[in-house]
Amino acid sequence: MNMELRSKDLLGIKYLSGEEIEYILDTADTMNLILDSGNKKTPHLQGRSVVTLFYENSTRTRMSFELAGKYLGANCSNIAVASSSIAKGETLIDTVKTLDMMSTDVLIIRHSMAGAPNLAARNFSASVINAGDGINEHPTQALLDVYTLRKRFRDLKGIKIAIVGDILHSRVARSNIYALKKLGADISIAGPATLIPRDIEMLGIKVFNTVQEAIIDAQAIIALRIQLERQAGAFIPSIREYFRFFGIDDYRLKLADENVLIMHPGPVNRGIELTSDIIDGSRSLINEQVRNGVAVRMALLYLLTRRKMK
Repeated sequence: MNMELRSKDLLGIKYLSGEEIEYILDTADTMNLILDSGNKKTPHLQGRSVVTLFYENSTRTRMSFELAGKYLGANCSNIAVASSSIAKGETLIDTVKTLDMMSTDVLIIRHSMAGAPNLAARNFSASVINAGDGINEHPTQALLDVYTLRKRFRDLKGIKIAIVGDILHSRVARSNIYALKKLGADISIAGPATLIPRDIEMLGIKVFNTVQEAIIDAQAIIALRIQLERQAGAFIPSIREYFRFFGIDDYRLKLADENVLIMHPGPVNRGIELTSDIIDGSRSLINEQVRNGVAVRMALLYLLTRRKMK
């Protein structure tokens, strides 16, 4: 596909076209070949600098971005917020402008405030990638999720996918809904009524109050983590009650397609969102998601820096 990304930044799936999503996923196919090779070191980003700036904790996203950059030959740095000038009261804008003056080529930012990456992009001349902003979006997680599904189904048009759990606080859910809709999937969501955003059906999805209804004939289920750290109020009676009514176990899976695939953005709360048998079972794509996350992030770093070089 002879095209390029329209924007210098990746701030959200809602800003991408379906064609751009496919372009990123096609590029990830090439990056997977590098991961499968004996030499995971290429010169694609030689001389380029990649900085991760995470105001929130992360294992998978931060490490996969750092590895993606290193595999492509970039110089990668991580800013530890607790030991930086941010801890002294430096603003996001000042931090971003400082990194810009240091000739950073790609800034990857995670922040608790929705819209923080957009603010950073307006004050940064090179590329900004949103690694999760508040409860707004997590675009690279959605891209790796749809990439994982596309490898199994090839074409996502008409594929029935259920997203289950804490929809209200999930930036992953929002980004996945945007991405899957643009690729033609049929989406159902379910969760406690207190954890379903108002008017979310306006996005063209089906909303259910029970898991059983949402996963009927589903070909893939994306379970979401209960985000207790973002819940200021009593959104659920208890963890035990949540699993009783919304946890995925073998009994509930009988309602889905017989070949249903199970996904989760991680980290998984075992025995709450999914049983251990399902997490570690043959239907689970959770580990595959982690691997594909490196390939997708390699593709993004390559495409954004390649765009910049033109």
